[in-house]
Amino acid sequence: MVEEKRLMKGNEAIAEAAIRAGCDAYFGYPITPQNELIAYMARHMLDKGRVFIQAESETAAMSMVYGAAAAGGRAMTSSSSPGVSLKQEGISYACGADLPCVVVNVVRAGPGLGGIAPAQGDYFQSTRGGGHGDYHHIVLAPKSVQEAADLTYEAFALAERWRMPVMILADGLIGQMMEGVVLPPDLSSRPRPERLWAVGIPRGDAAGGRAGKGREPNHVTSIHLDPAELESTIIARFERYKDIAKENTSFEEVNLDKADLVFVAYGTAARVCLGAIQAAKLRGVELGLLRPISLWPFPRDVLRRLAGEGKRLLTVEMSMGQMVEDVRLAVSGLGKACTVDFFGRTGGMVPTEEEVLAEATRLLSCSEGE
Repeated sequence: MVEEKRLMKGNEAIAEAAIRAGCDAYFGYPITPQNELIAYMARHMLDKGRVFIQAESETAAMSMVYGAAAAGGRAMTSSSSPGVSLKQEGISYACGADLPCVVVNVVRAGPGLGGIAPAQGDYFQSTRGGGHGDYHHIVLAPKSVQEAADLTYEAFALAERWRMPVMILADGLIGQMMEGVVLPPDLSSRPRPERLWAVGIPRGDAAGGRAGKGREPNHVTSIHLDPAELESTIIARFERYKDIAKENTSFEEVNLDKADLVFVAYGTAARVCLGAIQAAKLRGVELGLLRPISLWPFPRDVLRRLAGEGKRLLTVEMSMGQMVEDVRLAVSGLGKACTVDFFGRTGGMVPTEEEVLAEATRLLSCSEGE
């Protein structure tokens, strides 16, 4: 049976996709602009016999996710920028314990409490491992309500495959807008592989349990007091990161072959660039777009290829410039000059198609005059 398209807010689509992906337990704390997500989970998780807890704080919510994931459950939390800052210690713990879970950040303007308007100023926090220690986790950035649902659904599978947290980084506009969405199939009732790494149920306990019935329990922890042991654990994890980069780097390419100037943007900023590309085409100007979908791992190879082809790159962000540093790092050391320019709005301001097109036109004019 084909699922009918529904009109949903991005926050609600994320929540429903998580439920359909088999989320067993959700722990959260209200904050704008993601409140529809926690409200949706409050309405529907308990009806399905699953766990929903509005925690006393963001810190507590992430700690609960750690516990549920360690027990073998599919666990999730969501918040917005300052709330995710409070979760960072727990995210570091989950990465250090190799625990699969899903964290959603519906980004608002900062720093500090900032404002509730959409922004992209959390790129550094998300892609650099915002907590302490040496680690990464997968970061996926949707540009639409449909993709918000699809990527959330995929996040649970990626978290389990690679045994790590996966973050959905959706700016506030994606969370608040309403669009048509075809929801993924419900996988929650399908059997799951036994999680032999999880905290098990001791032998002789008649209760059993999904994490591991009738076997010796595991000690799930991120602490290694022997420095040599901790180093080897981290190095092995970074070897796994290389495999993730090979297999799970994702991006969208638009009109790259014809364009002399290519936008690099994600989320809402990418949508603005798509509008600018259409407007430029009406003027006989060819522009392109490279949209990173996975912000970590980042699509460095395709950027190096574009730079090698002599494309001019214009990074567009709803920040003062964060992803632009990764773009510049990607194209550095090629032995030839590659121009990477930046255009951004901040504080909750969203760039317009007209502004982005005007900047691209100005840069192309400068190139012709050089």
